[in-house]
Amino acid sequence: MKIKTSRSAEDIVVYQPGKPVEELERELGITGSIKVASNENPLGPSLLGIVAVRKALDGVHRYPDGGAFYLKRALADFHGLTPEHFTVGNGTNEVLENIAHAFLDPDDPVVFSEGAFIVYLIVSQLSNCEMRMAPMRDYTHDLEKMAELVCEKTKAVFIANPNNPTGTAVGETALRKFVEGVPAQTLVVVDEAYFQYVHREDYPDASKLIAEYPNLVAVRTFSKAYGLAGLRVGYGIAAPEVIETINKVREPFNVNSLALAAAEAALGDTVHVEKSVRVNAEGREYFVRELAALGIPFVPTQGNFIMAEVGEGVETYESLLREGVIVRPVAGYGFPAHVRISIGTPEENLRVLEALTTVLDK
Repeated sequence: MKIKTSRSAEDIVVYQPGKPVEELERELGITGSIKVASNENPLGPSLLGIVAVRKALDGVHRYPDGGAFYLKRALADFHGLTPEHFTVGNGTNEVLENIAHAFLDPDDPVVFSEGAFIVYLIVSQLSNCEMRMAPMRDYTHDLEKMAELVCEKTKAVFIANPNNPTGTAVGETALRKFVEGVPAQTLVVVDEAYFQYVHREDYPDASKLIAEYPNLVAVRTFSKAYGLAGLRVGYGIAAPEVIETINKVREPFNVNSLALAAAEAALGDTVHVEKSVRVNAEGREYFVRELAALGIPFVPTQGNFIMAEVGEGVETYESLLREGVIVRPVAGYGFPAHVRISIGTPEENLRVLEALTTVLDK
């Protein structure tokens, strides 16, 4: 007898992580592969974070600080807010899931964009919501179309800024207009995972708009610029009453002791972040120049990755695997002709372009 699954699990989209280097090399019997598929920091983790992890090892027989007291205090100083403005999660994925648990009921309308970060779809499915998806315009969130889908019953809107996998972002004027146009009871969740890499001048820092818009939630991560993806630390910023509700559904001890220590230390590692941003900017310019020279269309990016149009995305992905290069096919996001390439070190970027030239010439 088949055990009946829940309504939310029946048709849920399953998140597909990037293929590990070890798995590829084991499958193909090769060595020297590179992974540019998961938008990780090619420079590695913050050294201050690593030092903090080593110091914290002696205390792992104790439960972690369930309230993330010291990390929240550091975040408050960093953002010029109070600790009550923050919730901390096991990566931003858990923060997004906690927002869903706290505010979404079955059949509630939820709005997000087609081609946006797939976790918005997943948490909405888990909550059995009515999902309203607006088409993109020029690979970018069309906030006007999204606004048309919002009604008085809409509980939440998710906006990735910049968006993954397209790398596009919306400006401050457009975001303000959108937030001011939705009902006051509708949460507007702005996911800023790639905040540090943005280079457009009118980019809005959602964390600085919280005081003006009580229904706004900004989400940040330590996985990208800080290089702590393996430790899984993300956080949400919102009005204290919103944060209080989110924390009611948060699992006890949801972030481990090593991750808390690393995040607190990495937050002050401006040297590592600045170098990461500089290397990314140089890599972004390299890809823009070289892809254009090869005649490969691409989407201008505000993140640490670039989405290139290669014809058959999955086929190109599989061909690149045989060259020892792991990129990300994005057909599941609605872009079957594209692959997403994480910007790496200069050596990795060169390797990607050489491999891409090889497979597209065949």
